[in-house]
Amino acid sequence: MKTINPAQALSDETKRQIADLAIRQDKARGILMSAVTFAGGQVEDGLSLLPKEARAKLEAAARRALLQSYDTAEKVRMPGPLNSDRGHKVLASLSGALGGVGGLPTALVELPIATTVIFRAVQNVAESYGEDPTSEETRLECLRVFGSGGPGDEDDGIDTSFVGARMSLTGPALNKMINVIAPRFATVLGQKLATQAVPIIGAAAGAGTNYVFVDYYVEMAHVHFGLRALTRNHDADDVAEHFHKVLNARKISVNLG
Repeated sequence: MKTINPAQALSDETKRQIADLAIRQDKARGILMSAVTFAGGQVEDGLSLLPKEARAKLEAAARRALLQSYDTAEKVRMPGPLNSDRGHKVLASLSGALGGVGGLPTALVELPIATTVIFRAVQNVAESYGEDPTSEETRLECLRVFGSGGPGDEDDGIDTSFVGARMSLTGPALNKMINVIAPRFATVLGQKLATQAVPIIGAAAGAGTNYVFVDYYVEMAHVHFGLRALTRNHDADDVAEHFHKVLNARKISVNLG
């Protein structure tokens, strides 16, 4: 996106909007998110003890899921009410329930489906902020949202390094971003798989976990694309500076890229 109008000084209203986005990021880690983190964290600790080969396979699965969602999300556009935040949460819950029926084997098969649903939900948020969901730039920015970490206390928050930057729309740019994001997303997938590992019981856990993950990434997408929208008419450095100011005042994590 290019700035159409000359950069305007931040008004009190704009500063309020920026502060609201920072607060929205903070609230993304709610009680339910903490519960999922606790449940997944028990197995995530075990994942850290896995051989490098096993961890590499999980990262490879994350990379494949992200690439597939990048390529297919726009083709899987849901009709009517399903093409909404609520609709994507319902679809993700159904996907998670089916993935958890057979325990870990079916959960692994379901990973690309869940990732695509989440990606589509993020695209939907991007469109609501005036982005073209079919453009490569927007889809790359959607991938950035997956790099906002996961539902954990050590999450780095939204990546604000995009503010004022325009991405090179090339294959290497996509591969570089996937390589950076995949390890972090693999950690999130580890939490998801942890809740789905037990057959039958994993169905209920998978549905709940998917619902929470969609909710989390949708909220982070609102922060990401909300900031992008503000940089259309305001200096990107000013927007980033005030965002960081609010984050620091509230002691919210921020990833400076």
